[in-house]
Amino acid sequence: MSQYIPFTEEEKLRAGSADIAELLRDRGEEVRRSGKELVWIRDGEKISIRGNLWFNQYRREGGNSIDFARKFLNFSYPDAVKLLLGESREGAVLSSSNRPRSVGQKKQAQKPFTPPKKHHDMKRVFSYLIKTRGIDPDIVLSFARMGLIYEEAGYHNAVFCGKDENCGVIRHANKRGTLRNSTFKGNQAGSLPQYSFHYSGSSDTIYFFEAPIDMLSYISLQKENWRVHSYAAACSVSDQVLLHQLKLHANLKKCVLCLDNDLAGYRAGERICEKLLENGYEVEVDYPRKKDWNEELLQRQEQEKECALCPAMRY
Repeated sequence: MSQYIPFTEEEKLRAGSADIAELLRDRGEEVRRSGKELVWIRDGEKISIRGNLWFNQYRREGGNSIDFARKFLNFSYPDAVKLLLGESREGAVLSSSNRPRSVGQKKQAQKPFTPPKKHHDMKRVFSYLIKTRGIDPDIVLSFARMGLIYEEAGYHNAVFCGKDENCGVIRHANKRGTLRNSTFKGNQAGSLPQYSFHYSGSSDTIYFFEAPIDMLSYISLQKENWRVHSYAAACSVSDQVLLHQLKLHANLKKCVLCLDNDLAGYRAGERICEKLLENGYEVEVDYPRKKDWNEELLQRQEQEKECALCPAMRY
């Protein structure tokens, strides 16, 4: 039996936010892409993976990276946390199908969080968010001025920051590729999920999204008086940033879940809604008619262009 090792809350959060696909690939496992998700096949069953989250659709069960290490790699809780923090795992028991390629090989220690380096301007990010994604220029500029969006030096990725409201320090950074046809996206190593991209207003309502671009798209669609409300993007289907904001701000009484219009979004919505209702919050669910809120925004803009052309087409 493994000796119990106490961990700090920050260590638990870091371990729980570790990338599952990276963990599997380190062990020589094949992880395939299927739409927005990654898929790992185990004993004929498909395990869907999104960052630090997994879900078995056949058994209708899932969890975070700690749960994954315990269930599929046969780690105890302390050994799972140590593994995901990058510490020594000697003596841990692995199932034969998931044994590392080099037994005894140690995973490099996870680096402490450091925000991506800033580029000297935001030309490429402004162009990407406004022209490609259709986000309102005033919204983009507002978040840039708050230091919540910037352009990464070198790679020119859009960086969506989450700050610790007590000290203003960046604790989370989500990156999105801006090059044409780029599908790159991911969180900076060491990011703490409870601080992911968010904005705090003064009203009693918080709007919750899966991704920063969805959040900015929704605000663009509902622009009037947007600053009075609060918004949070999980950068996954985790609810940690939402729960953290509710804990910090006693004025928040109502949650509007604005998740993707897909199976993962429905299931996350059901899970989060149940948790919020149990804790006495008022909950509404607002799904886009399209796949996500950015697709909804772009379709709305296209329809407005067509309507603007209609009078001219009559003559």
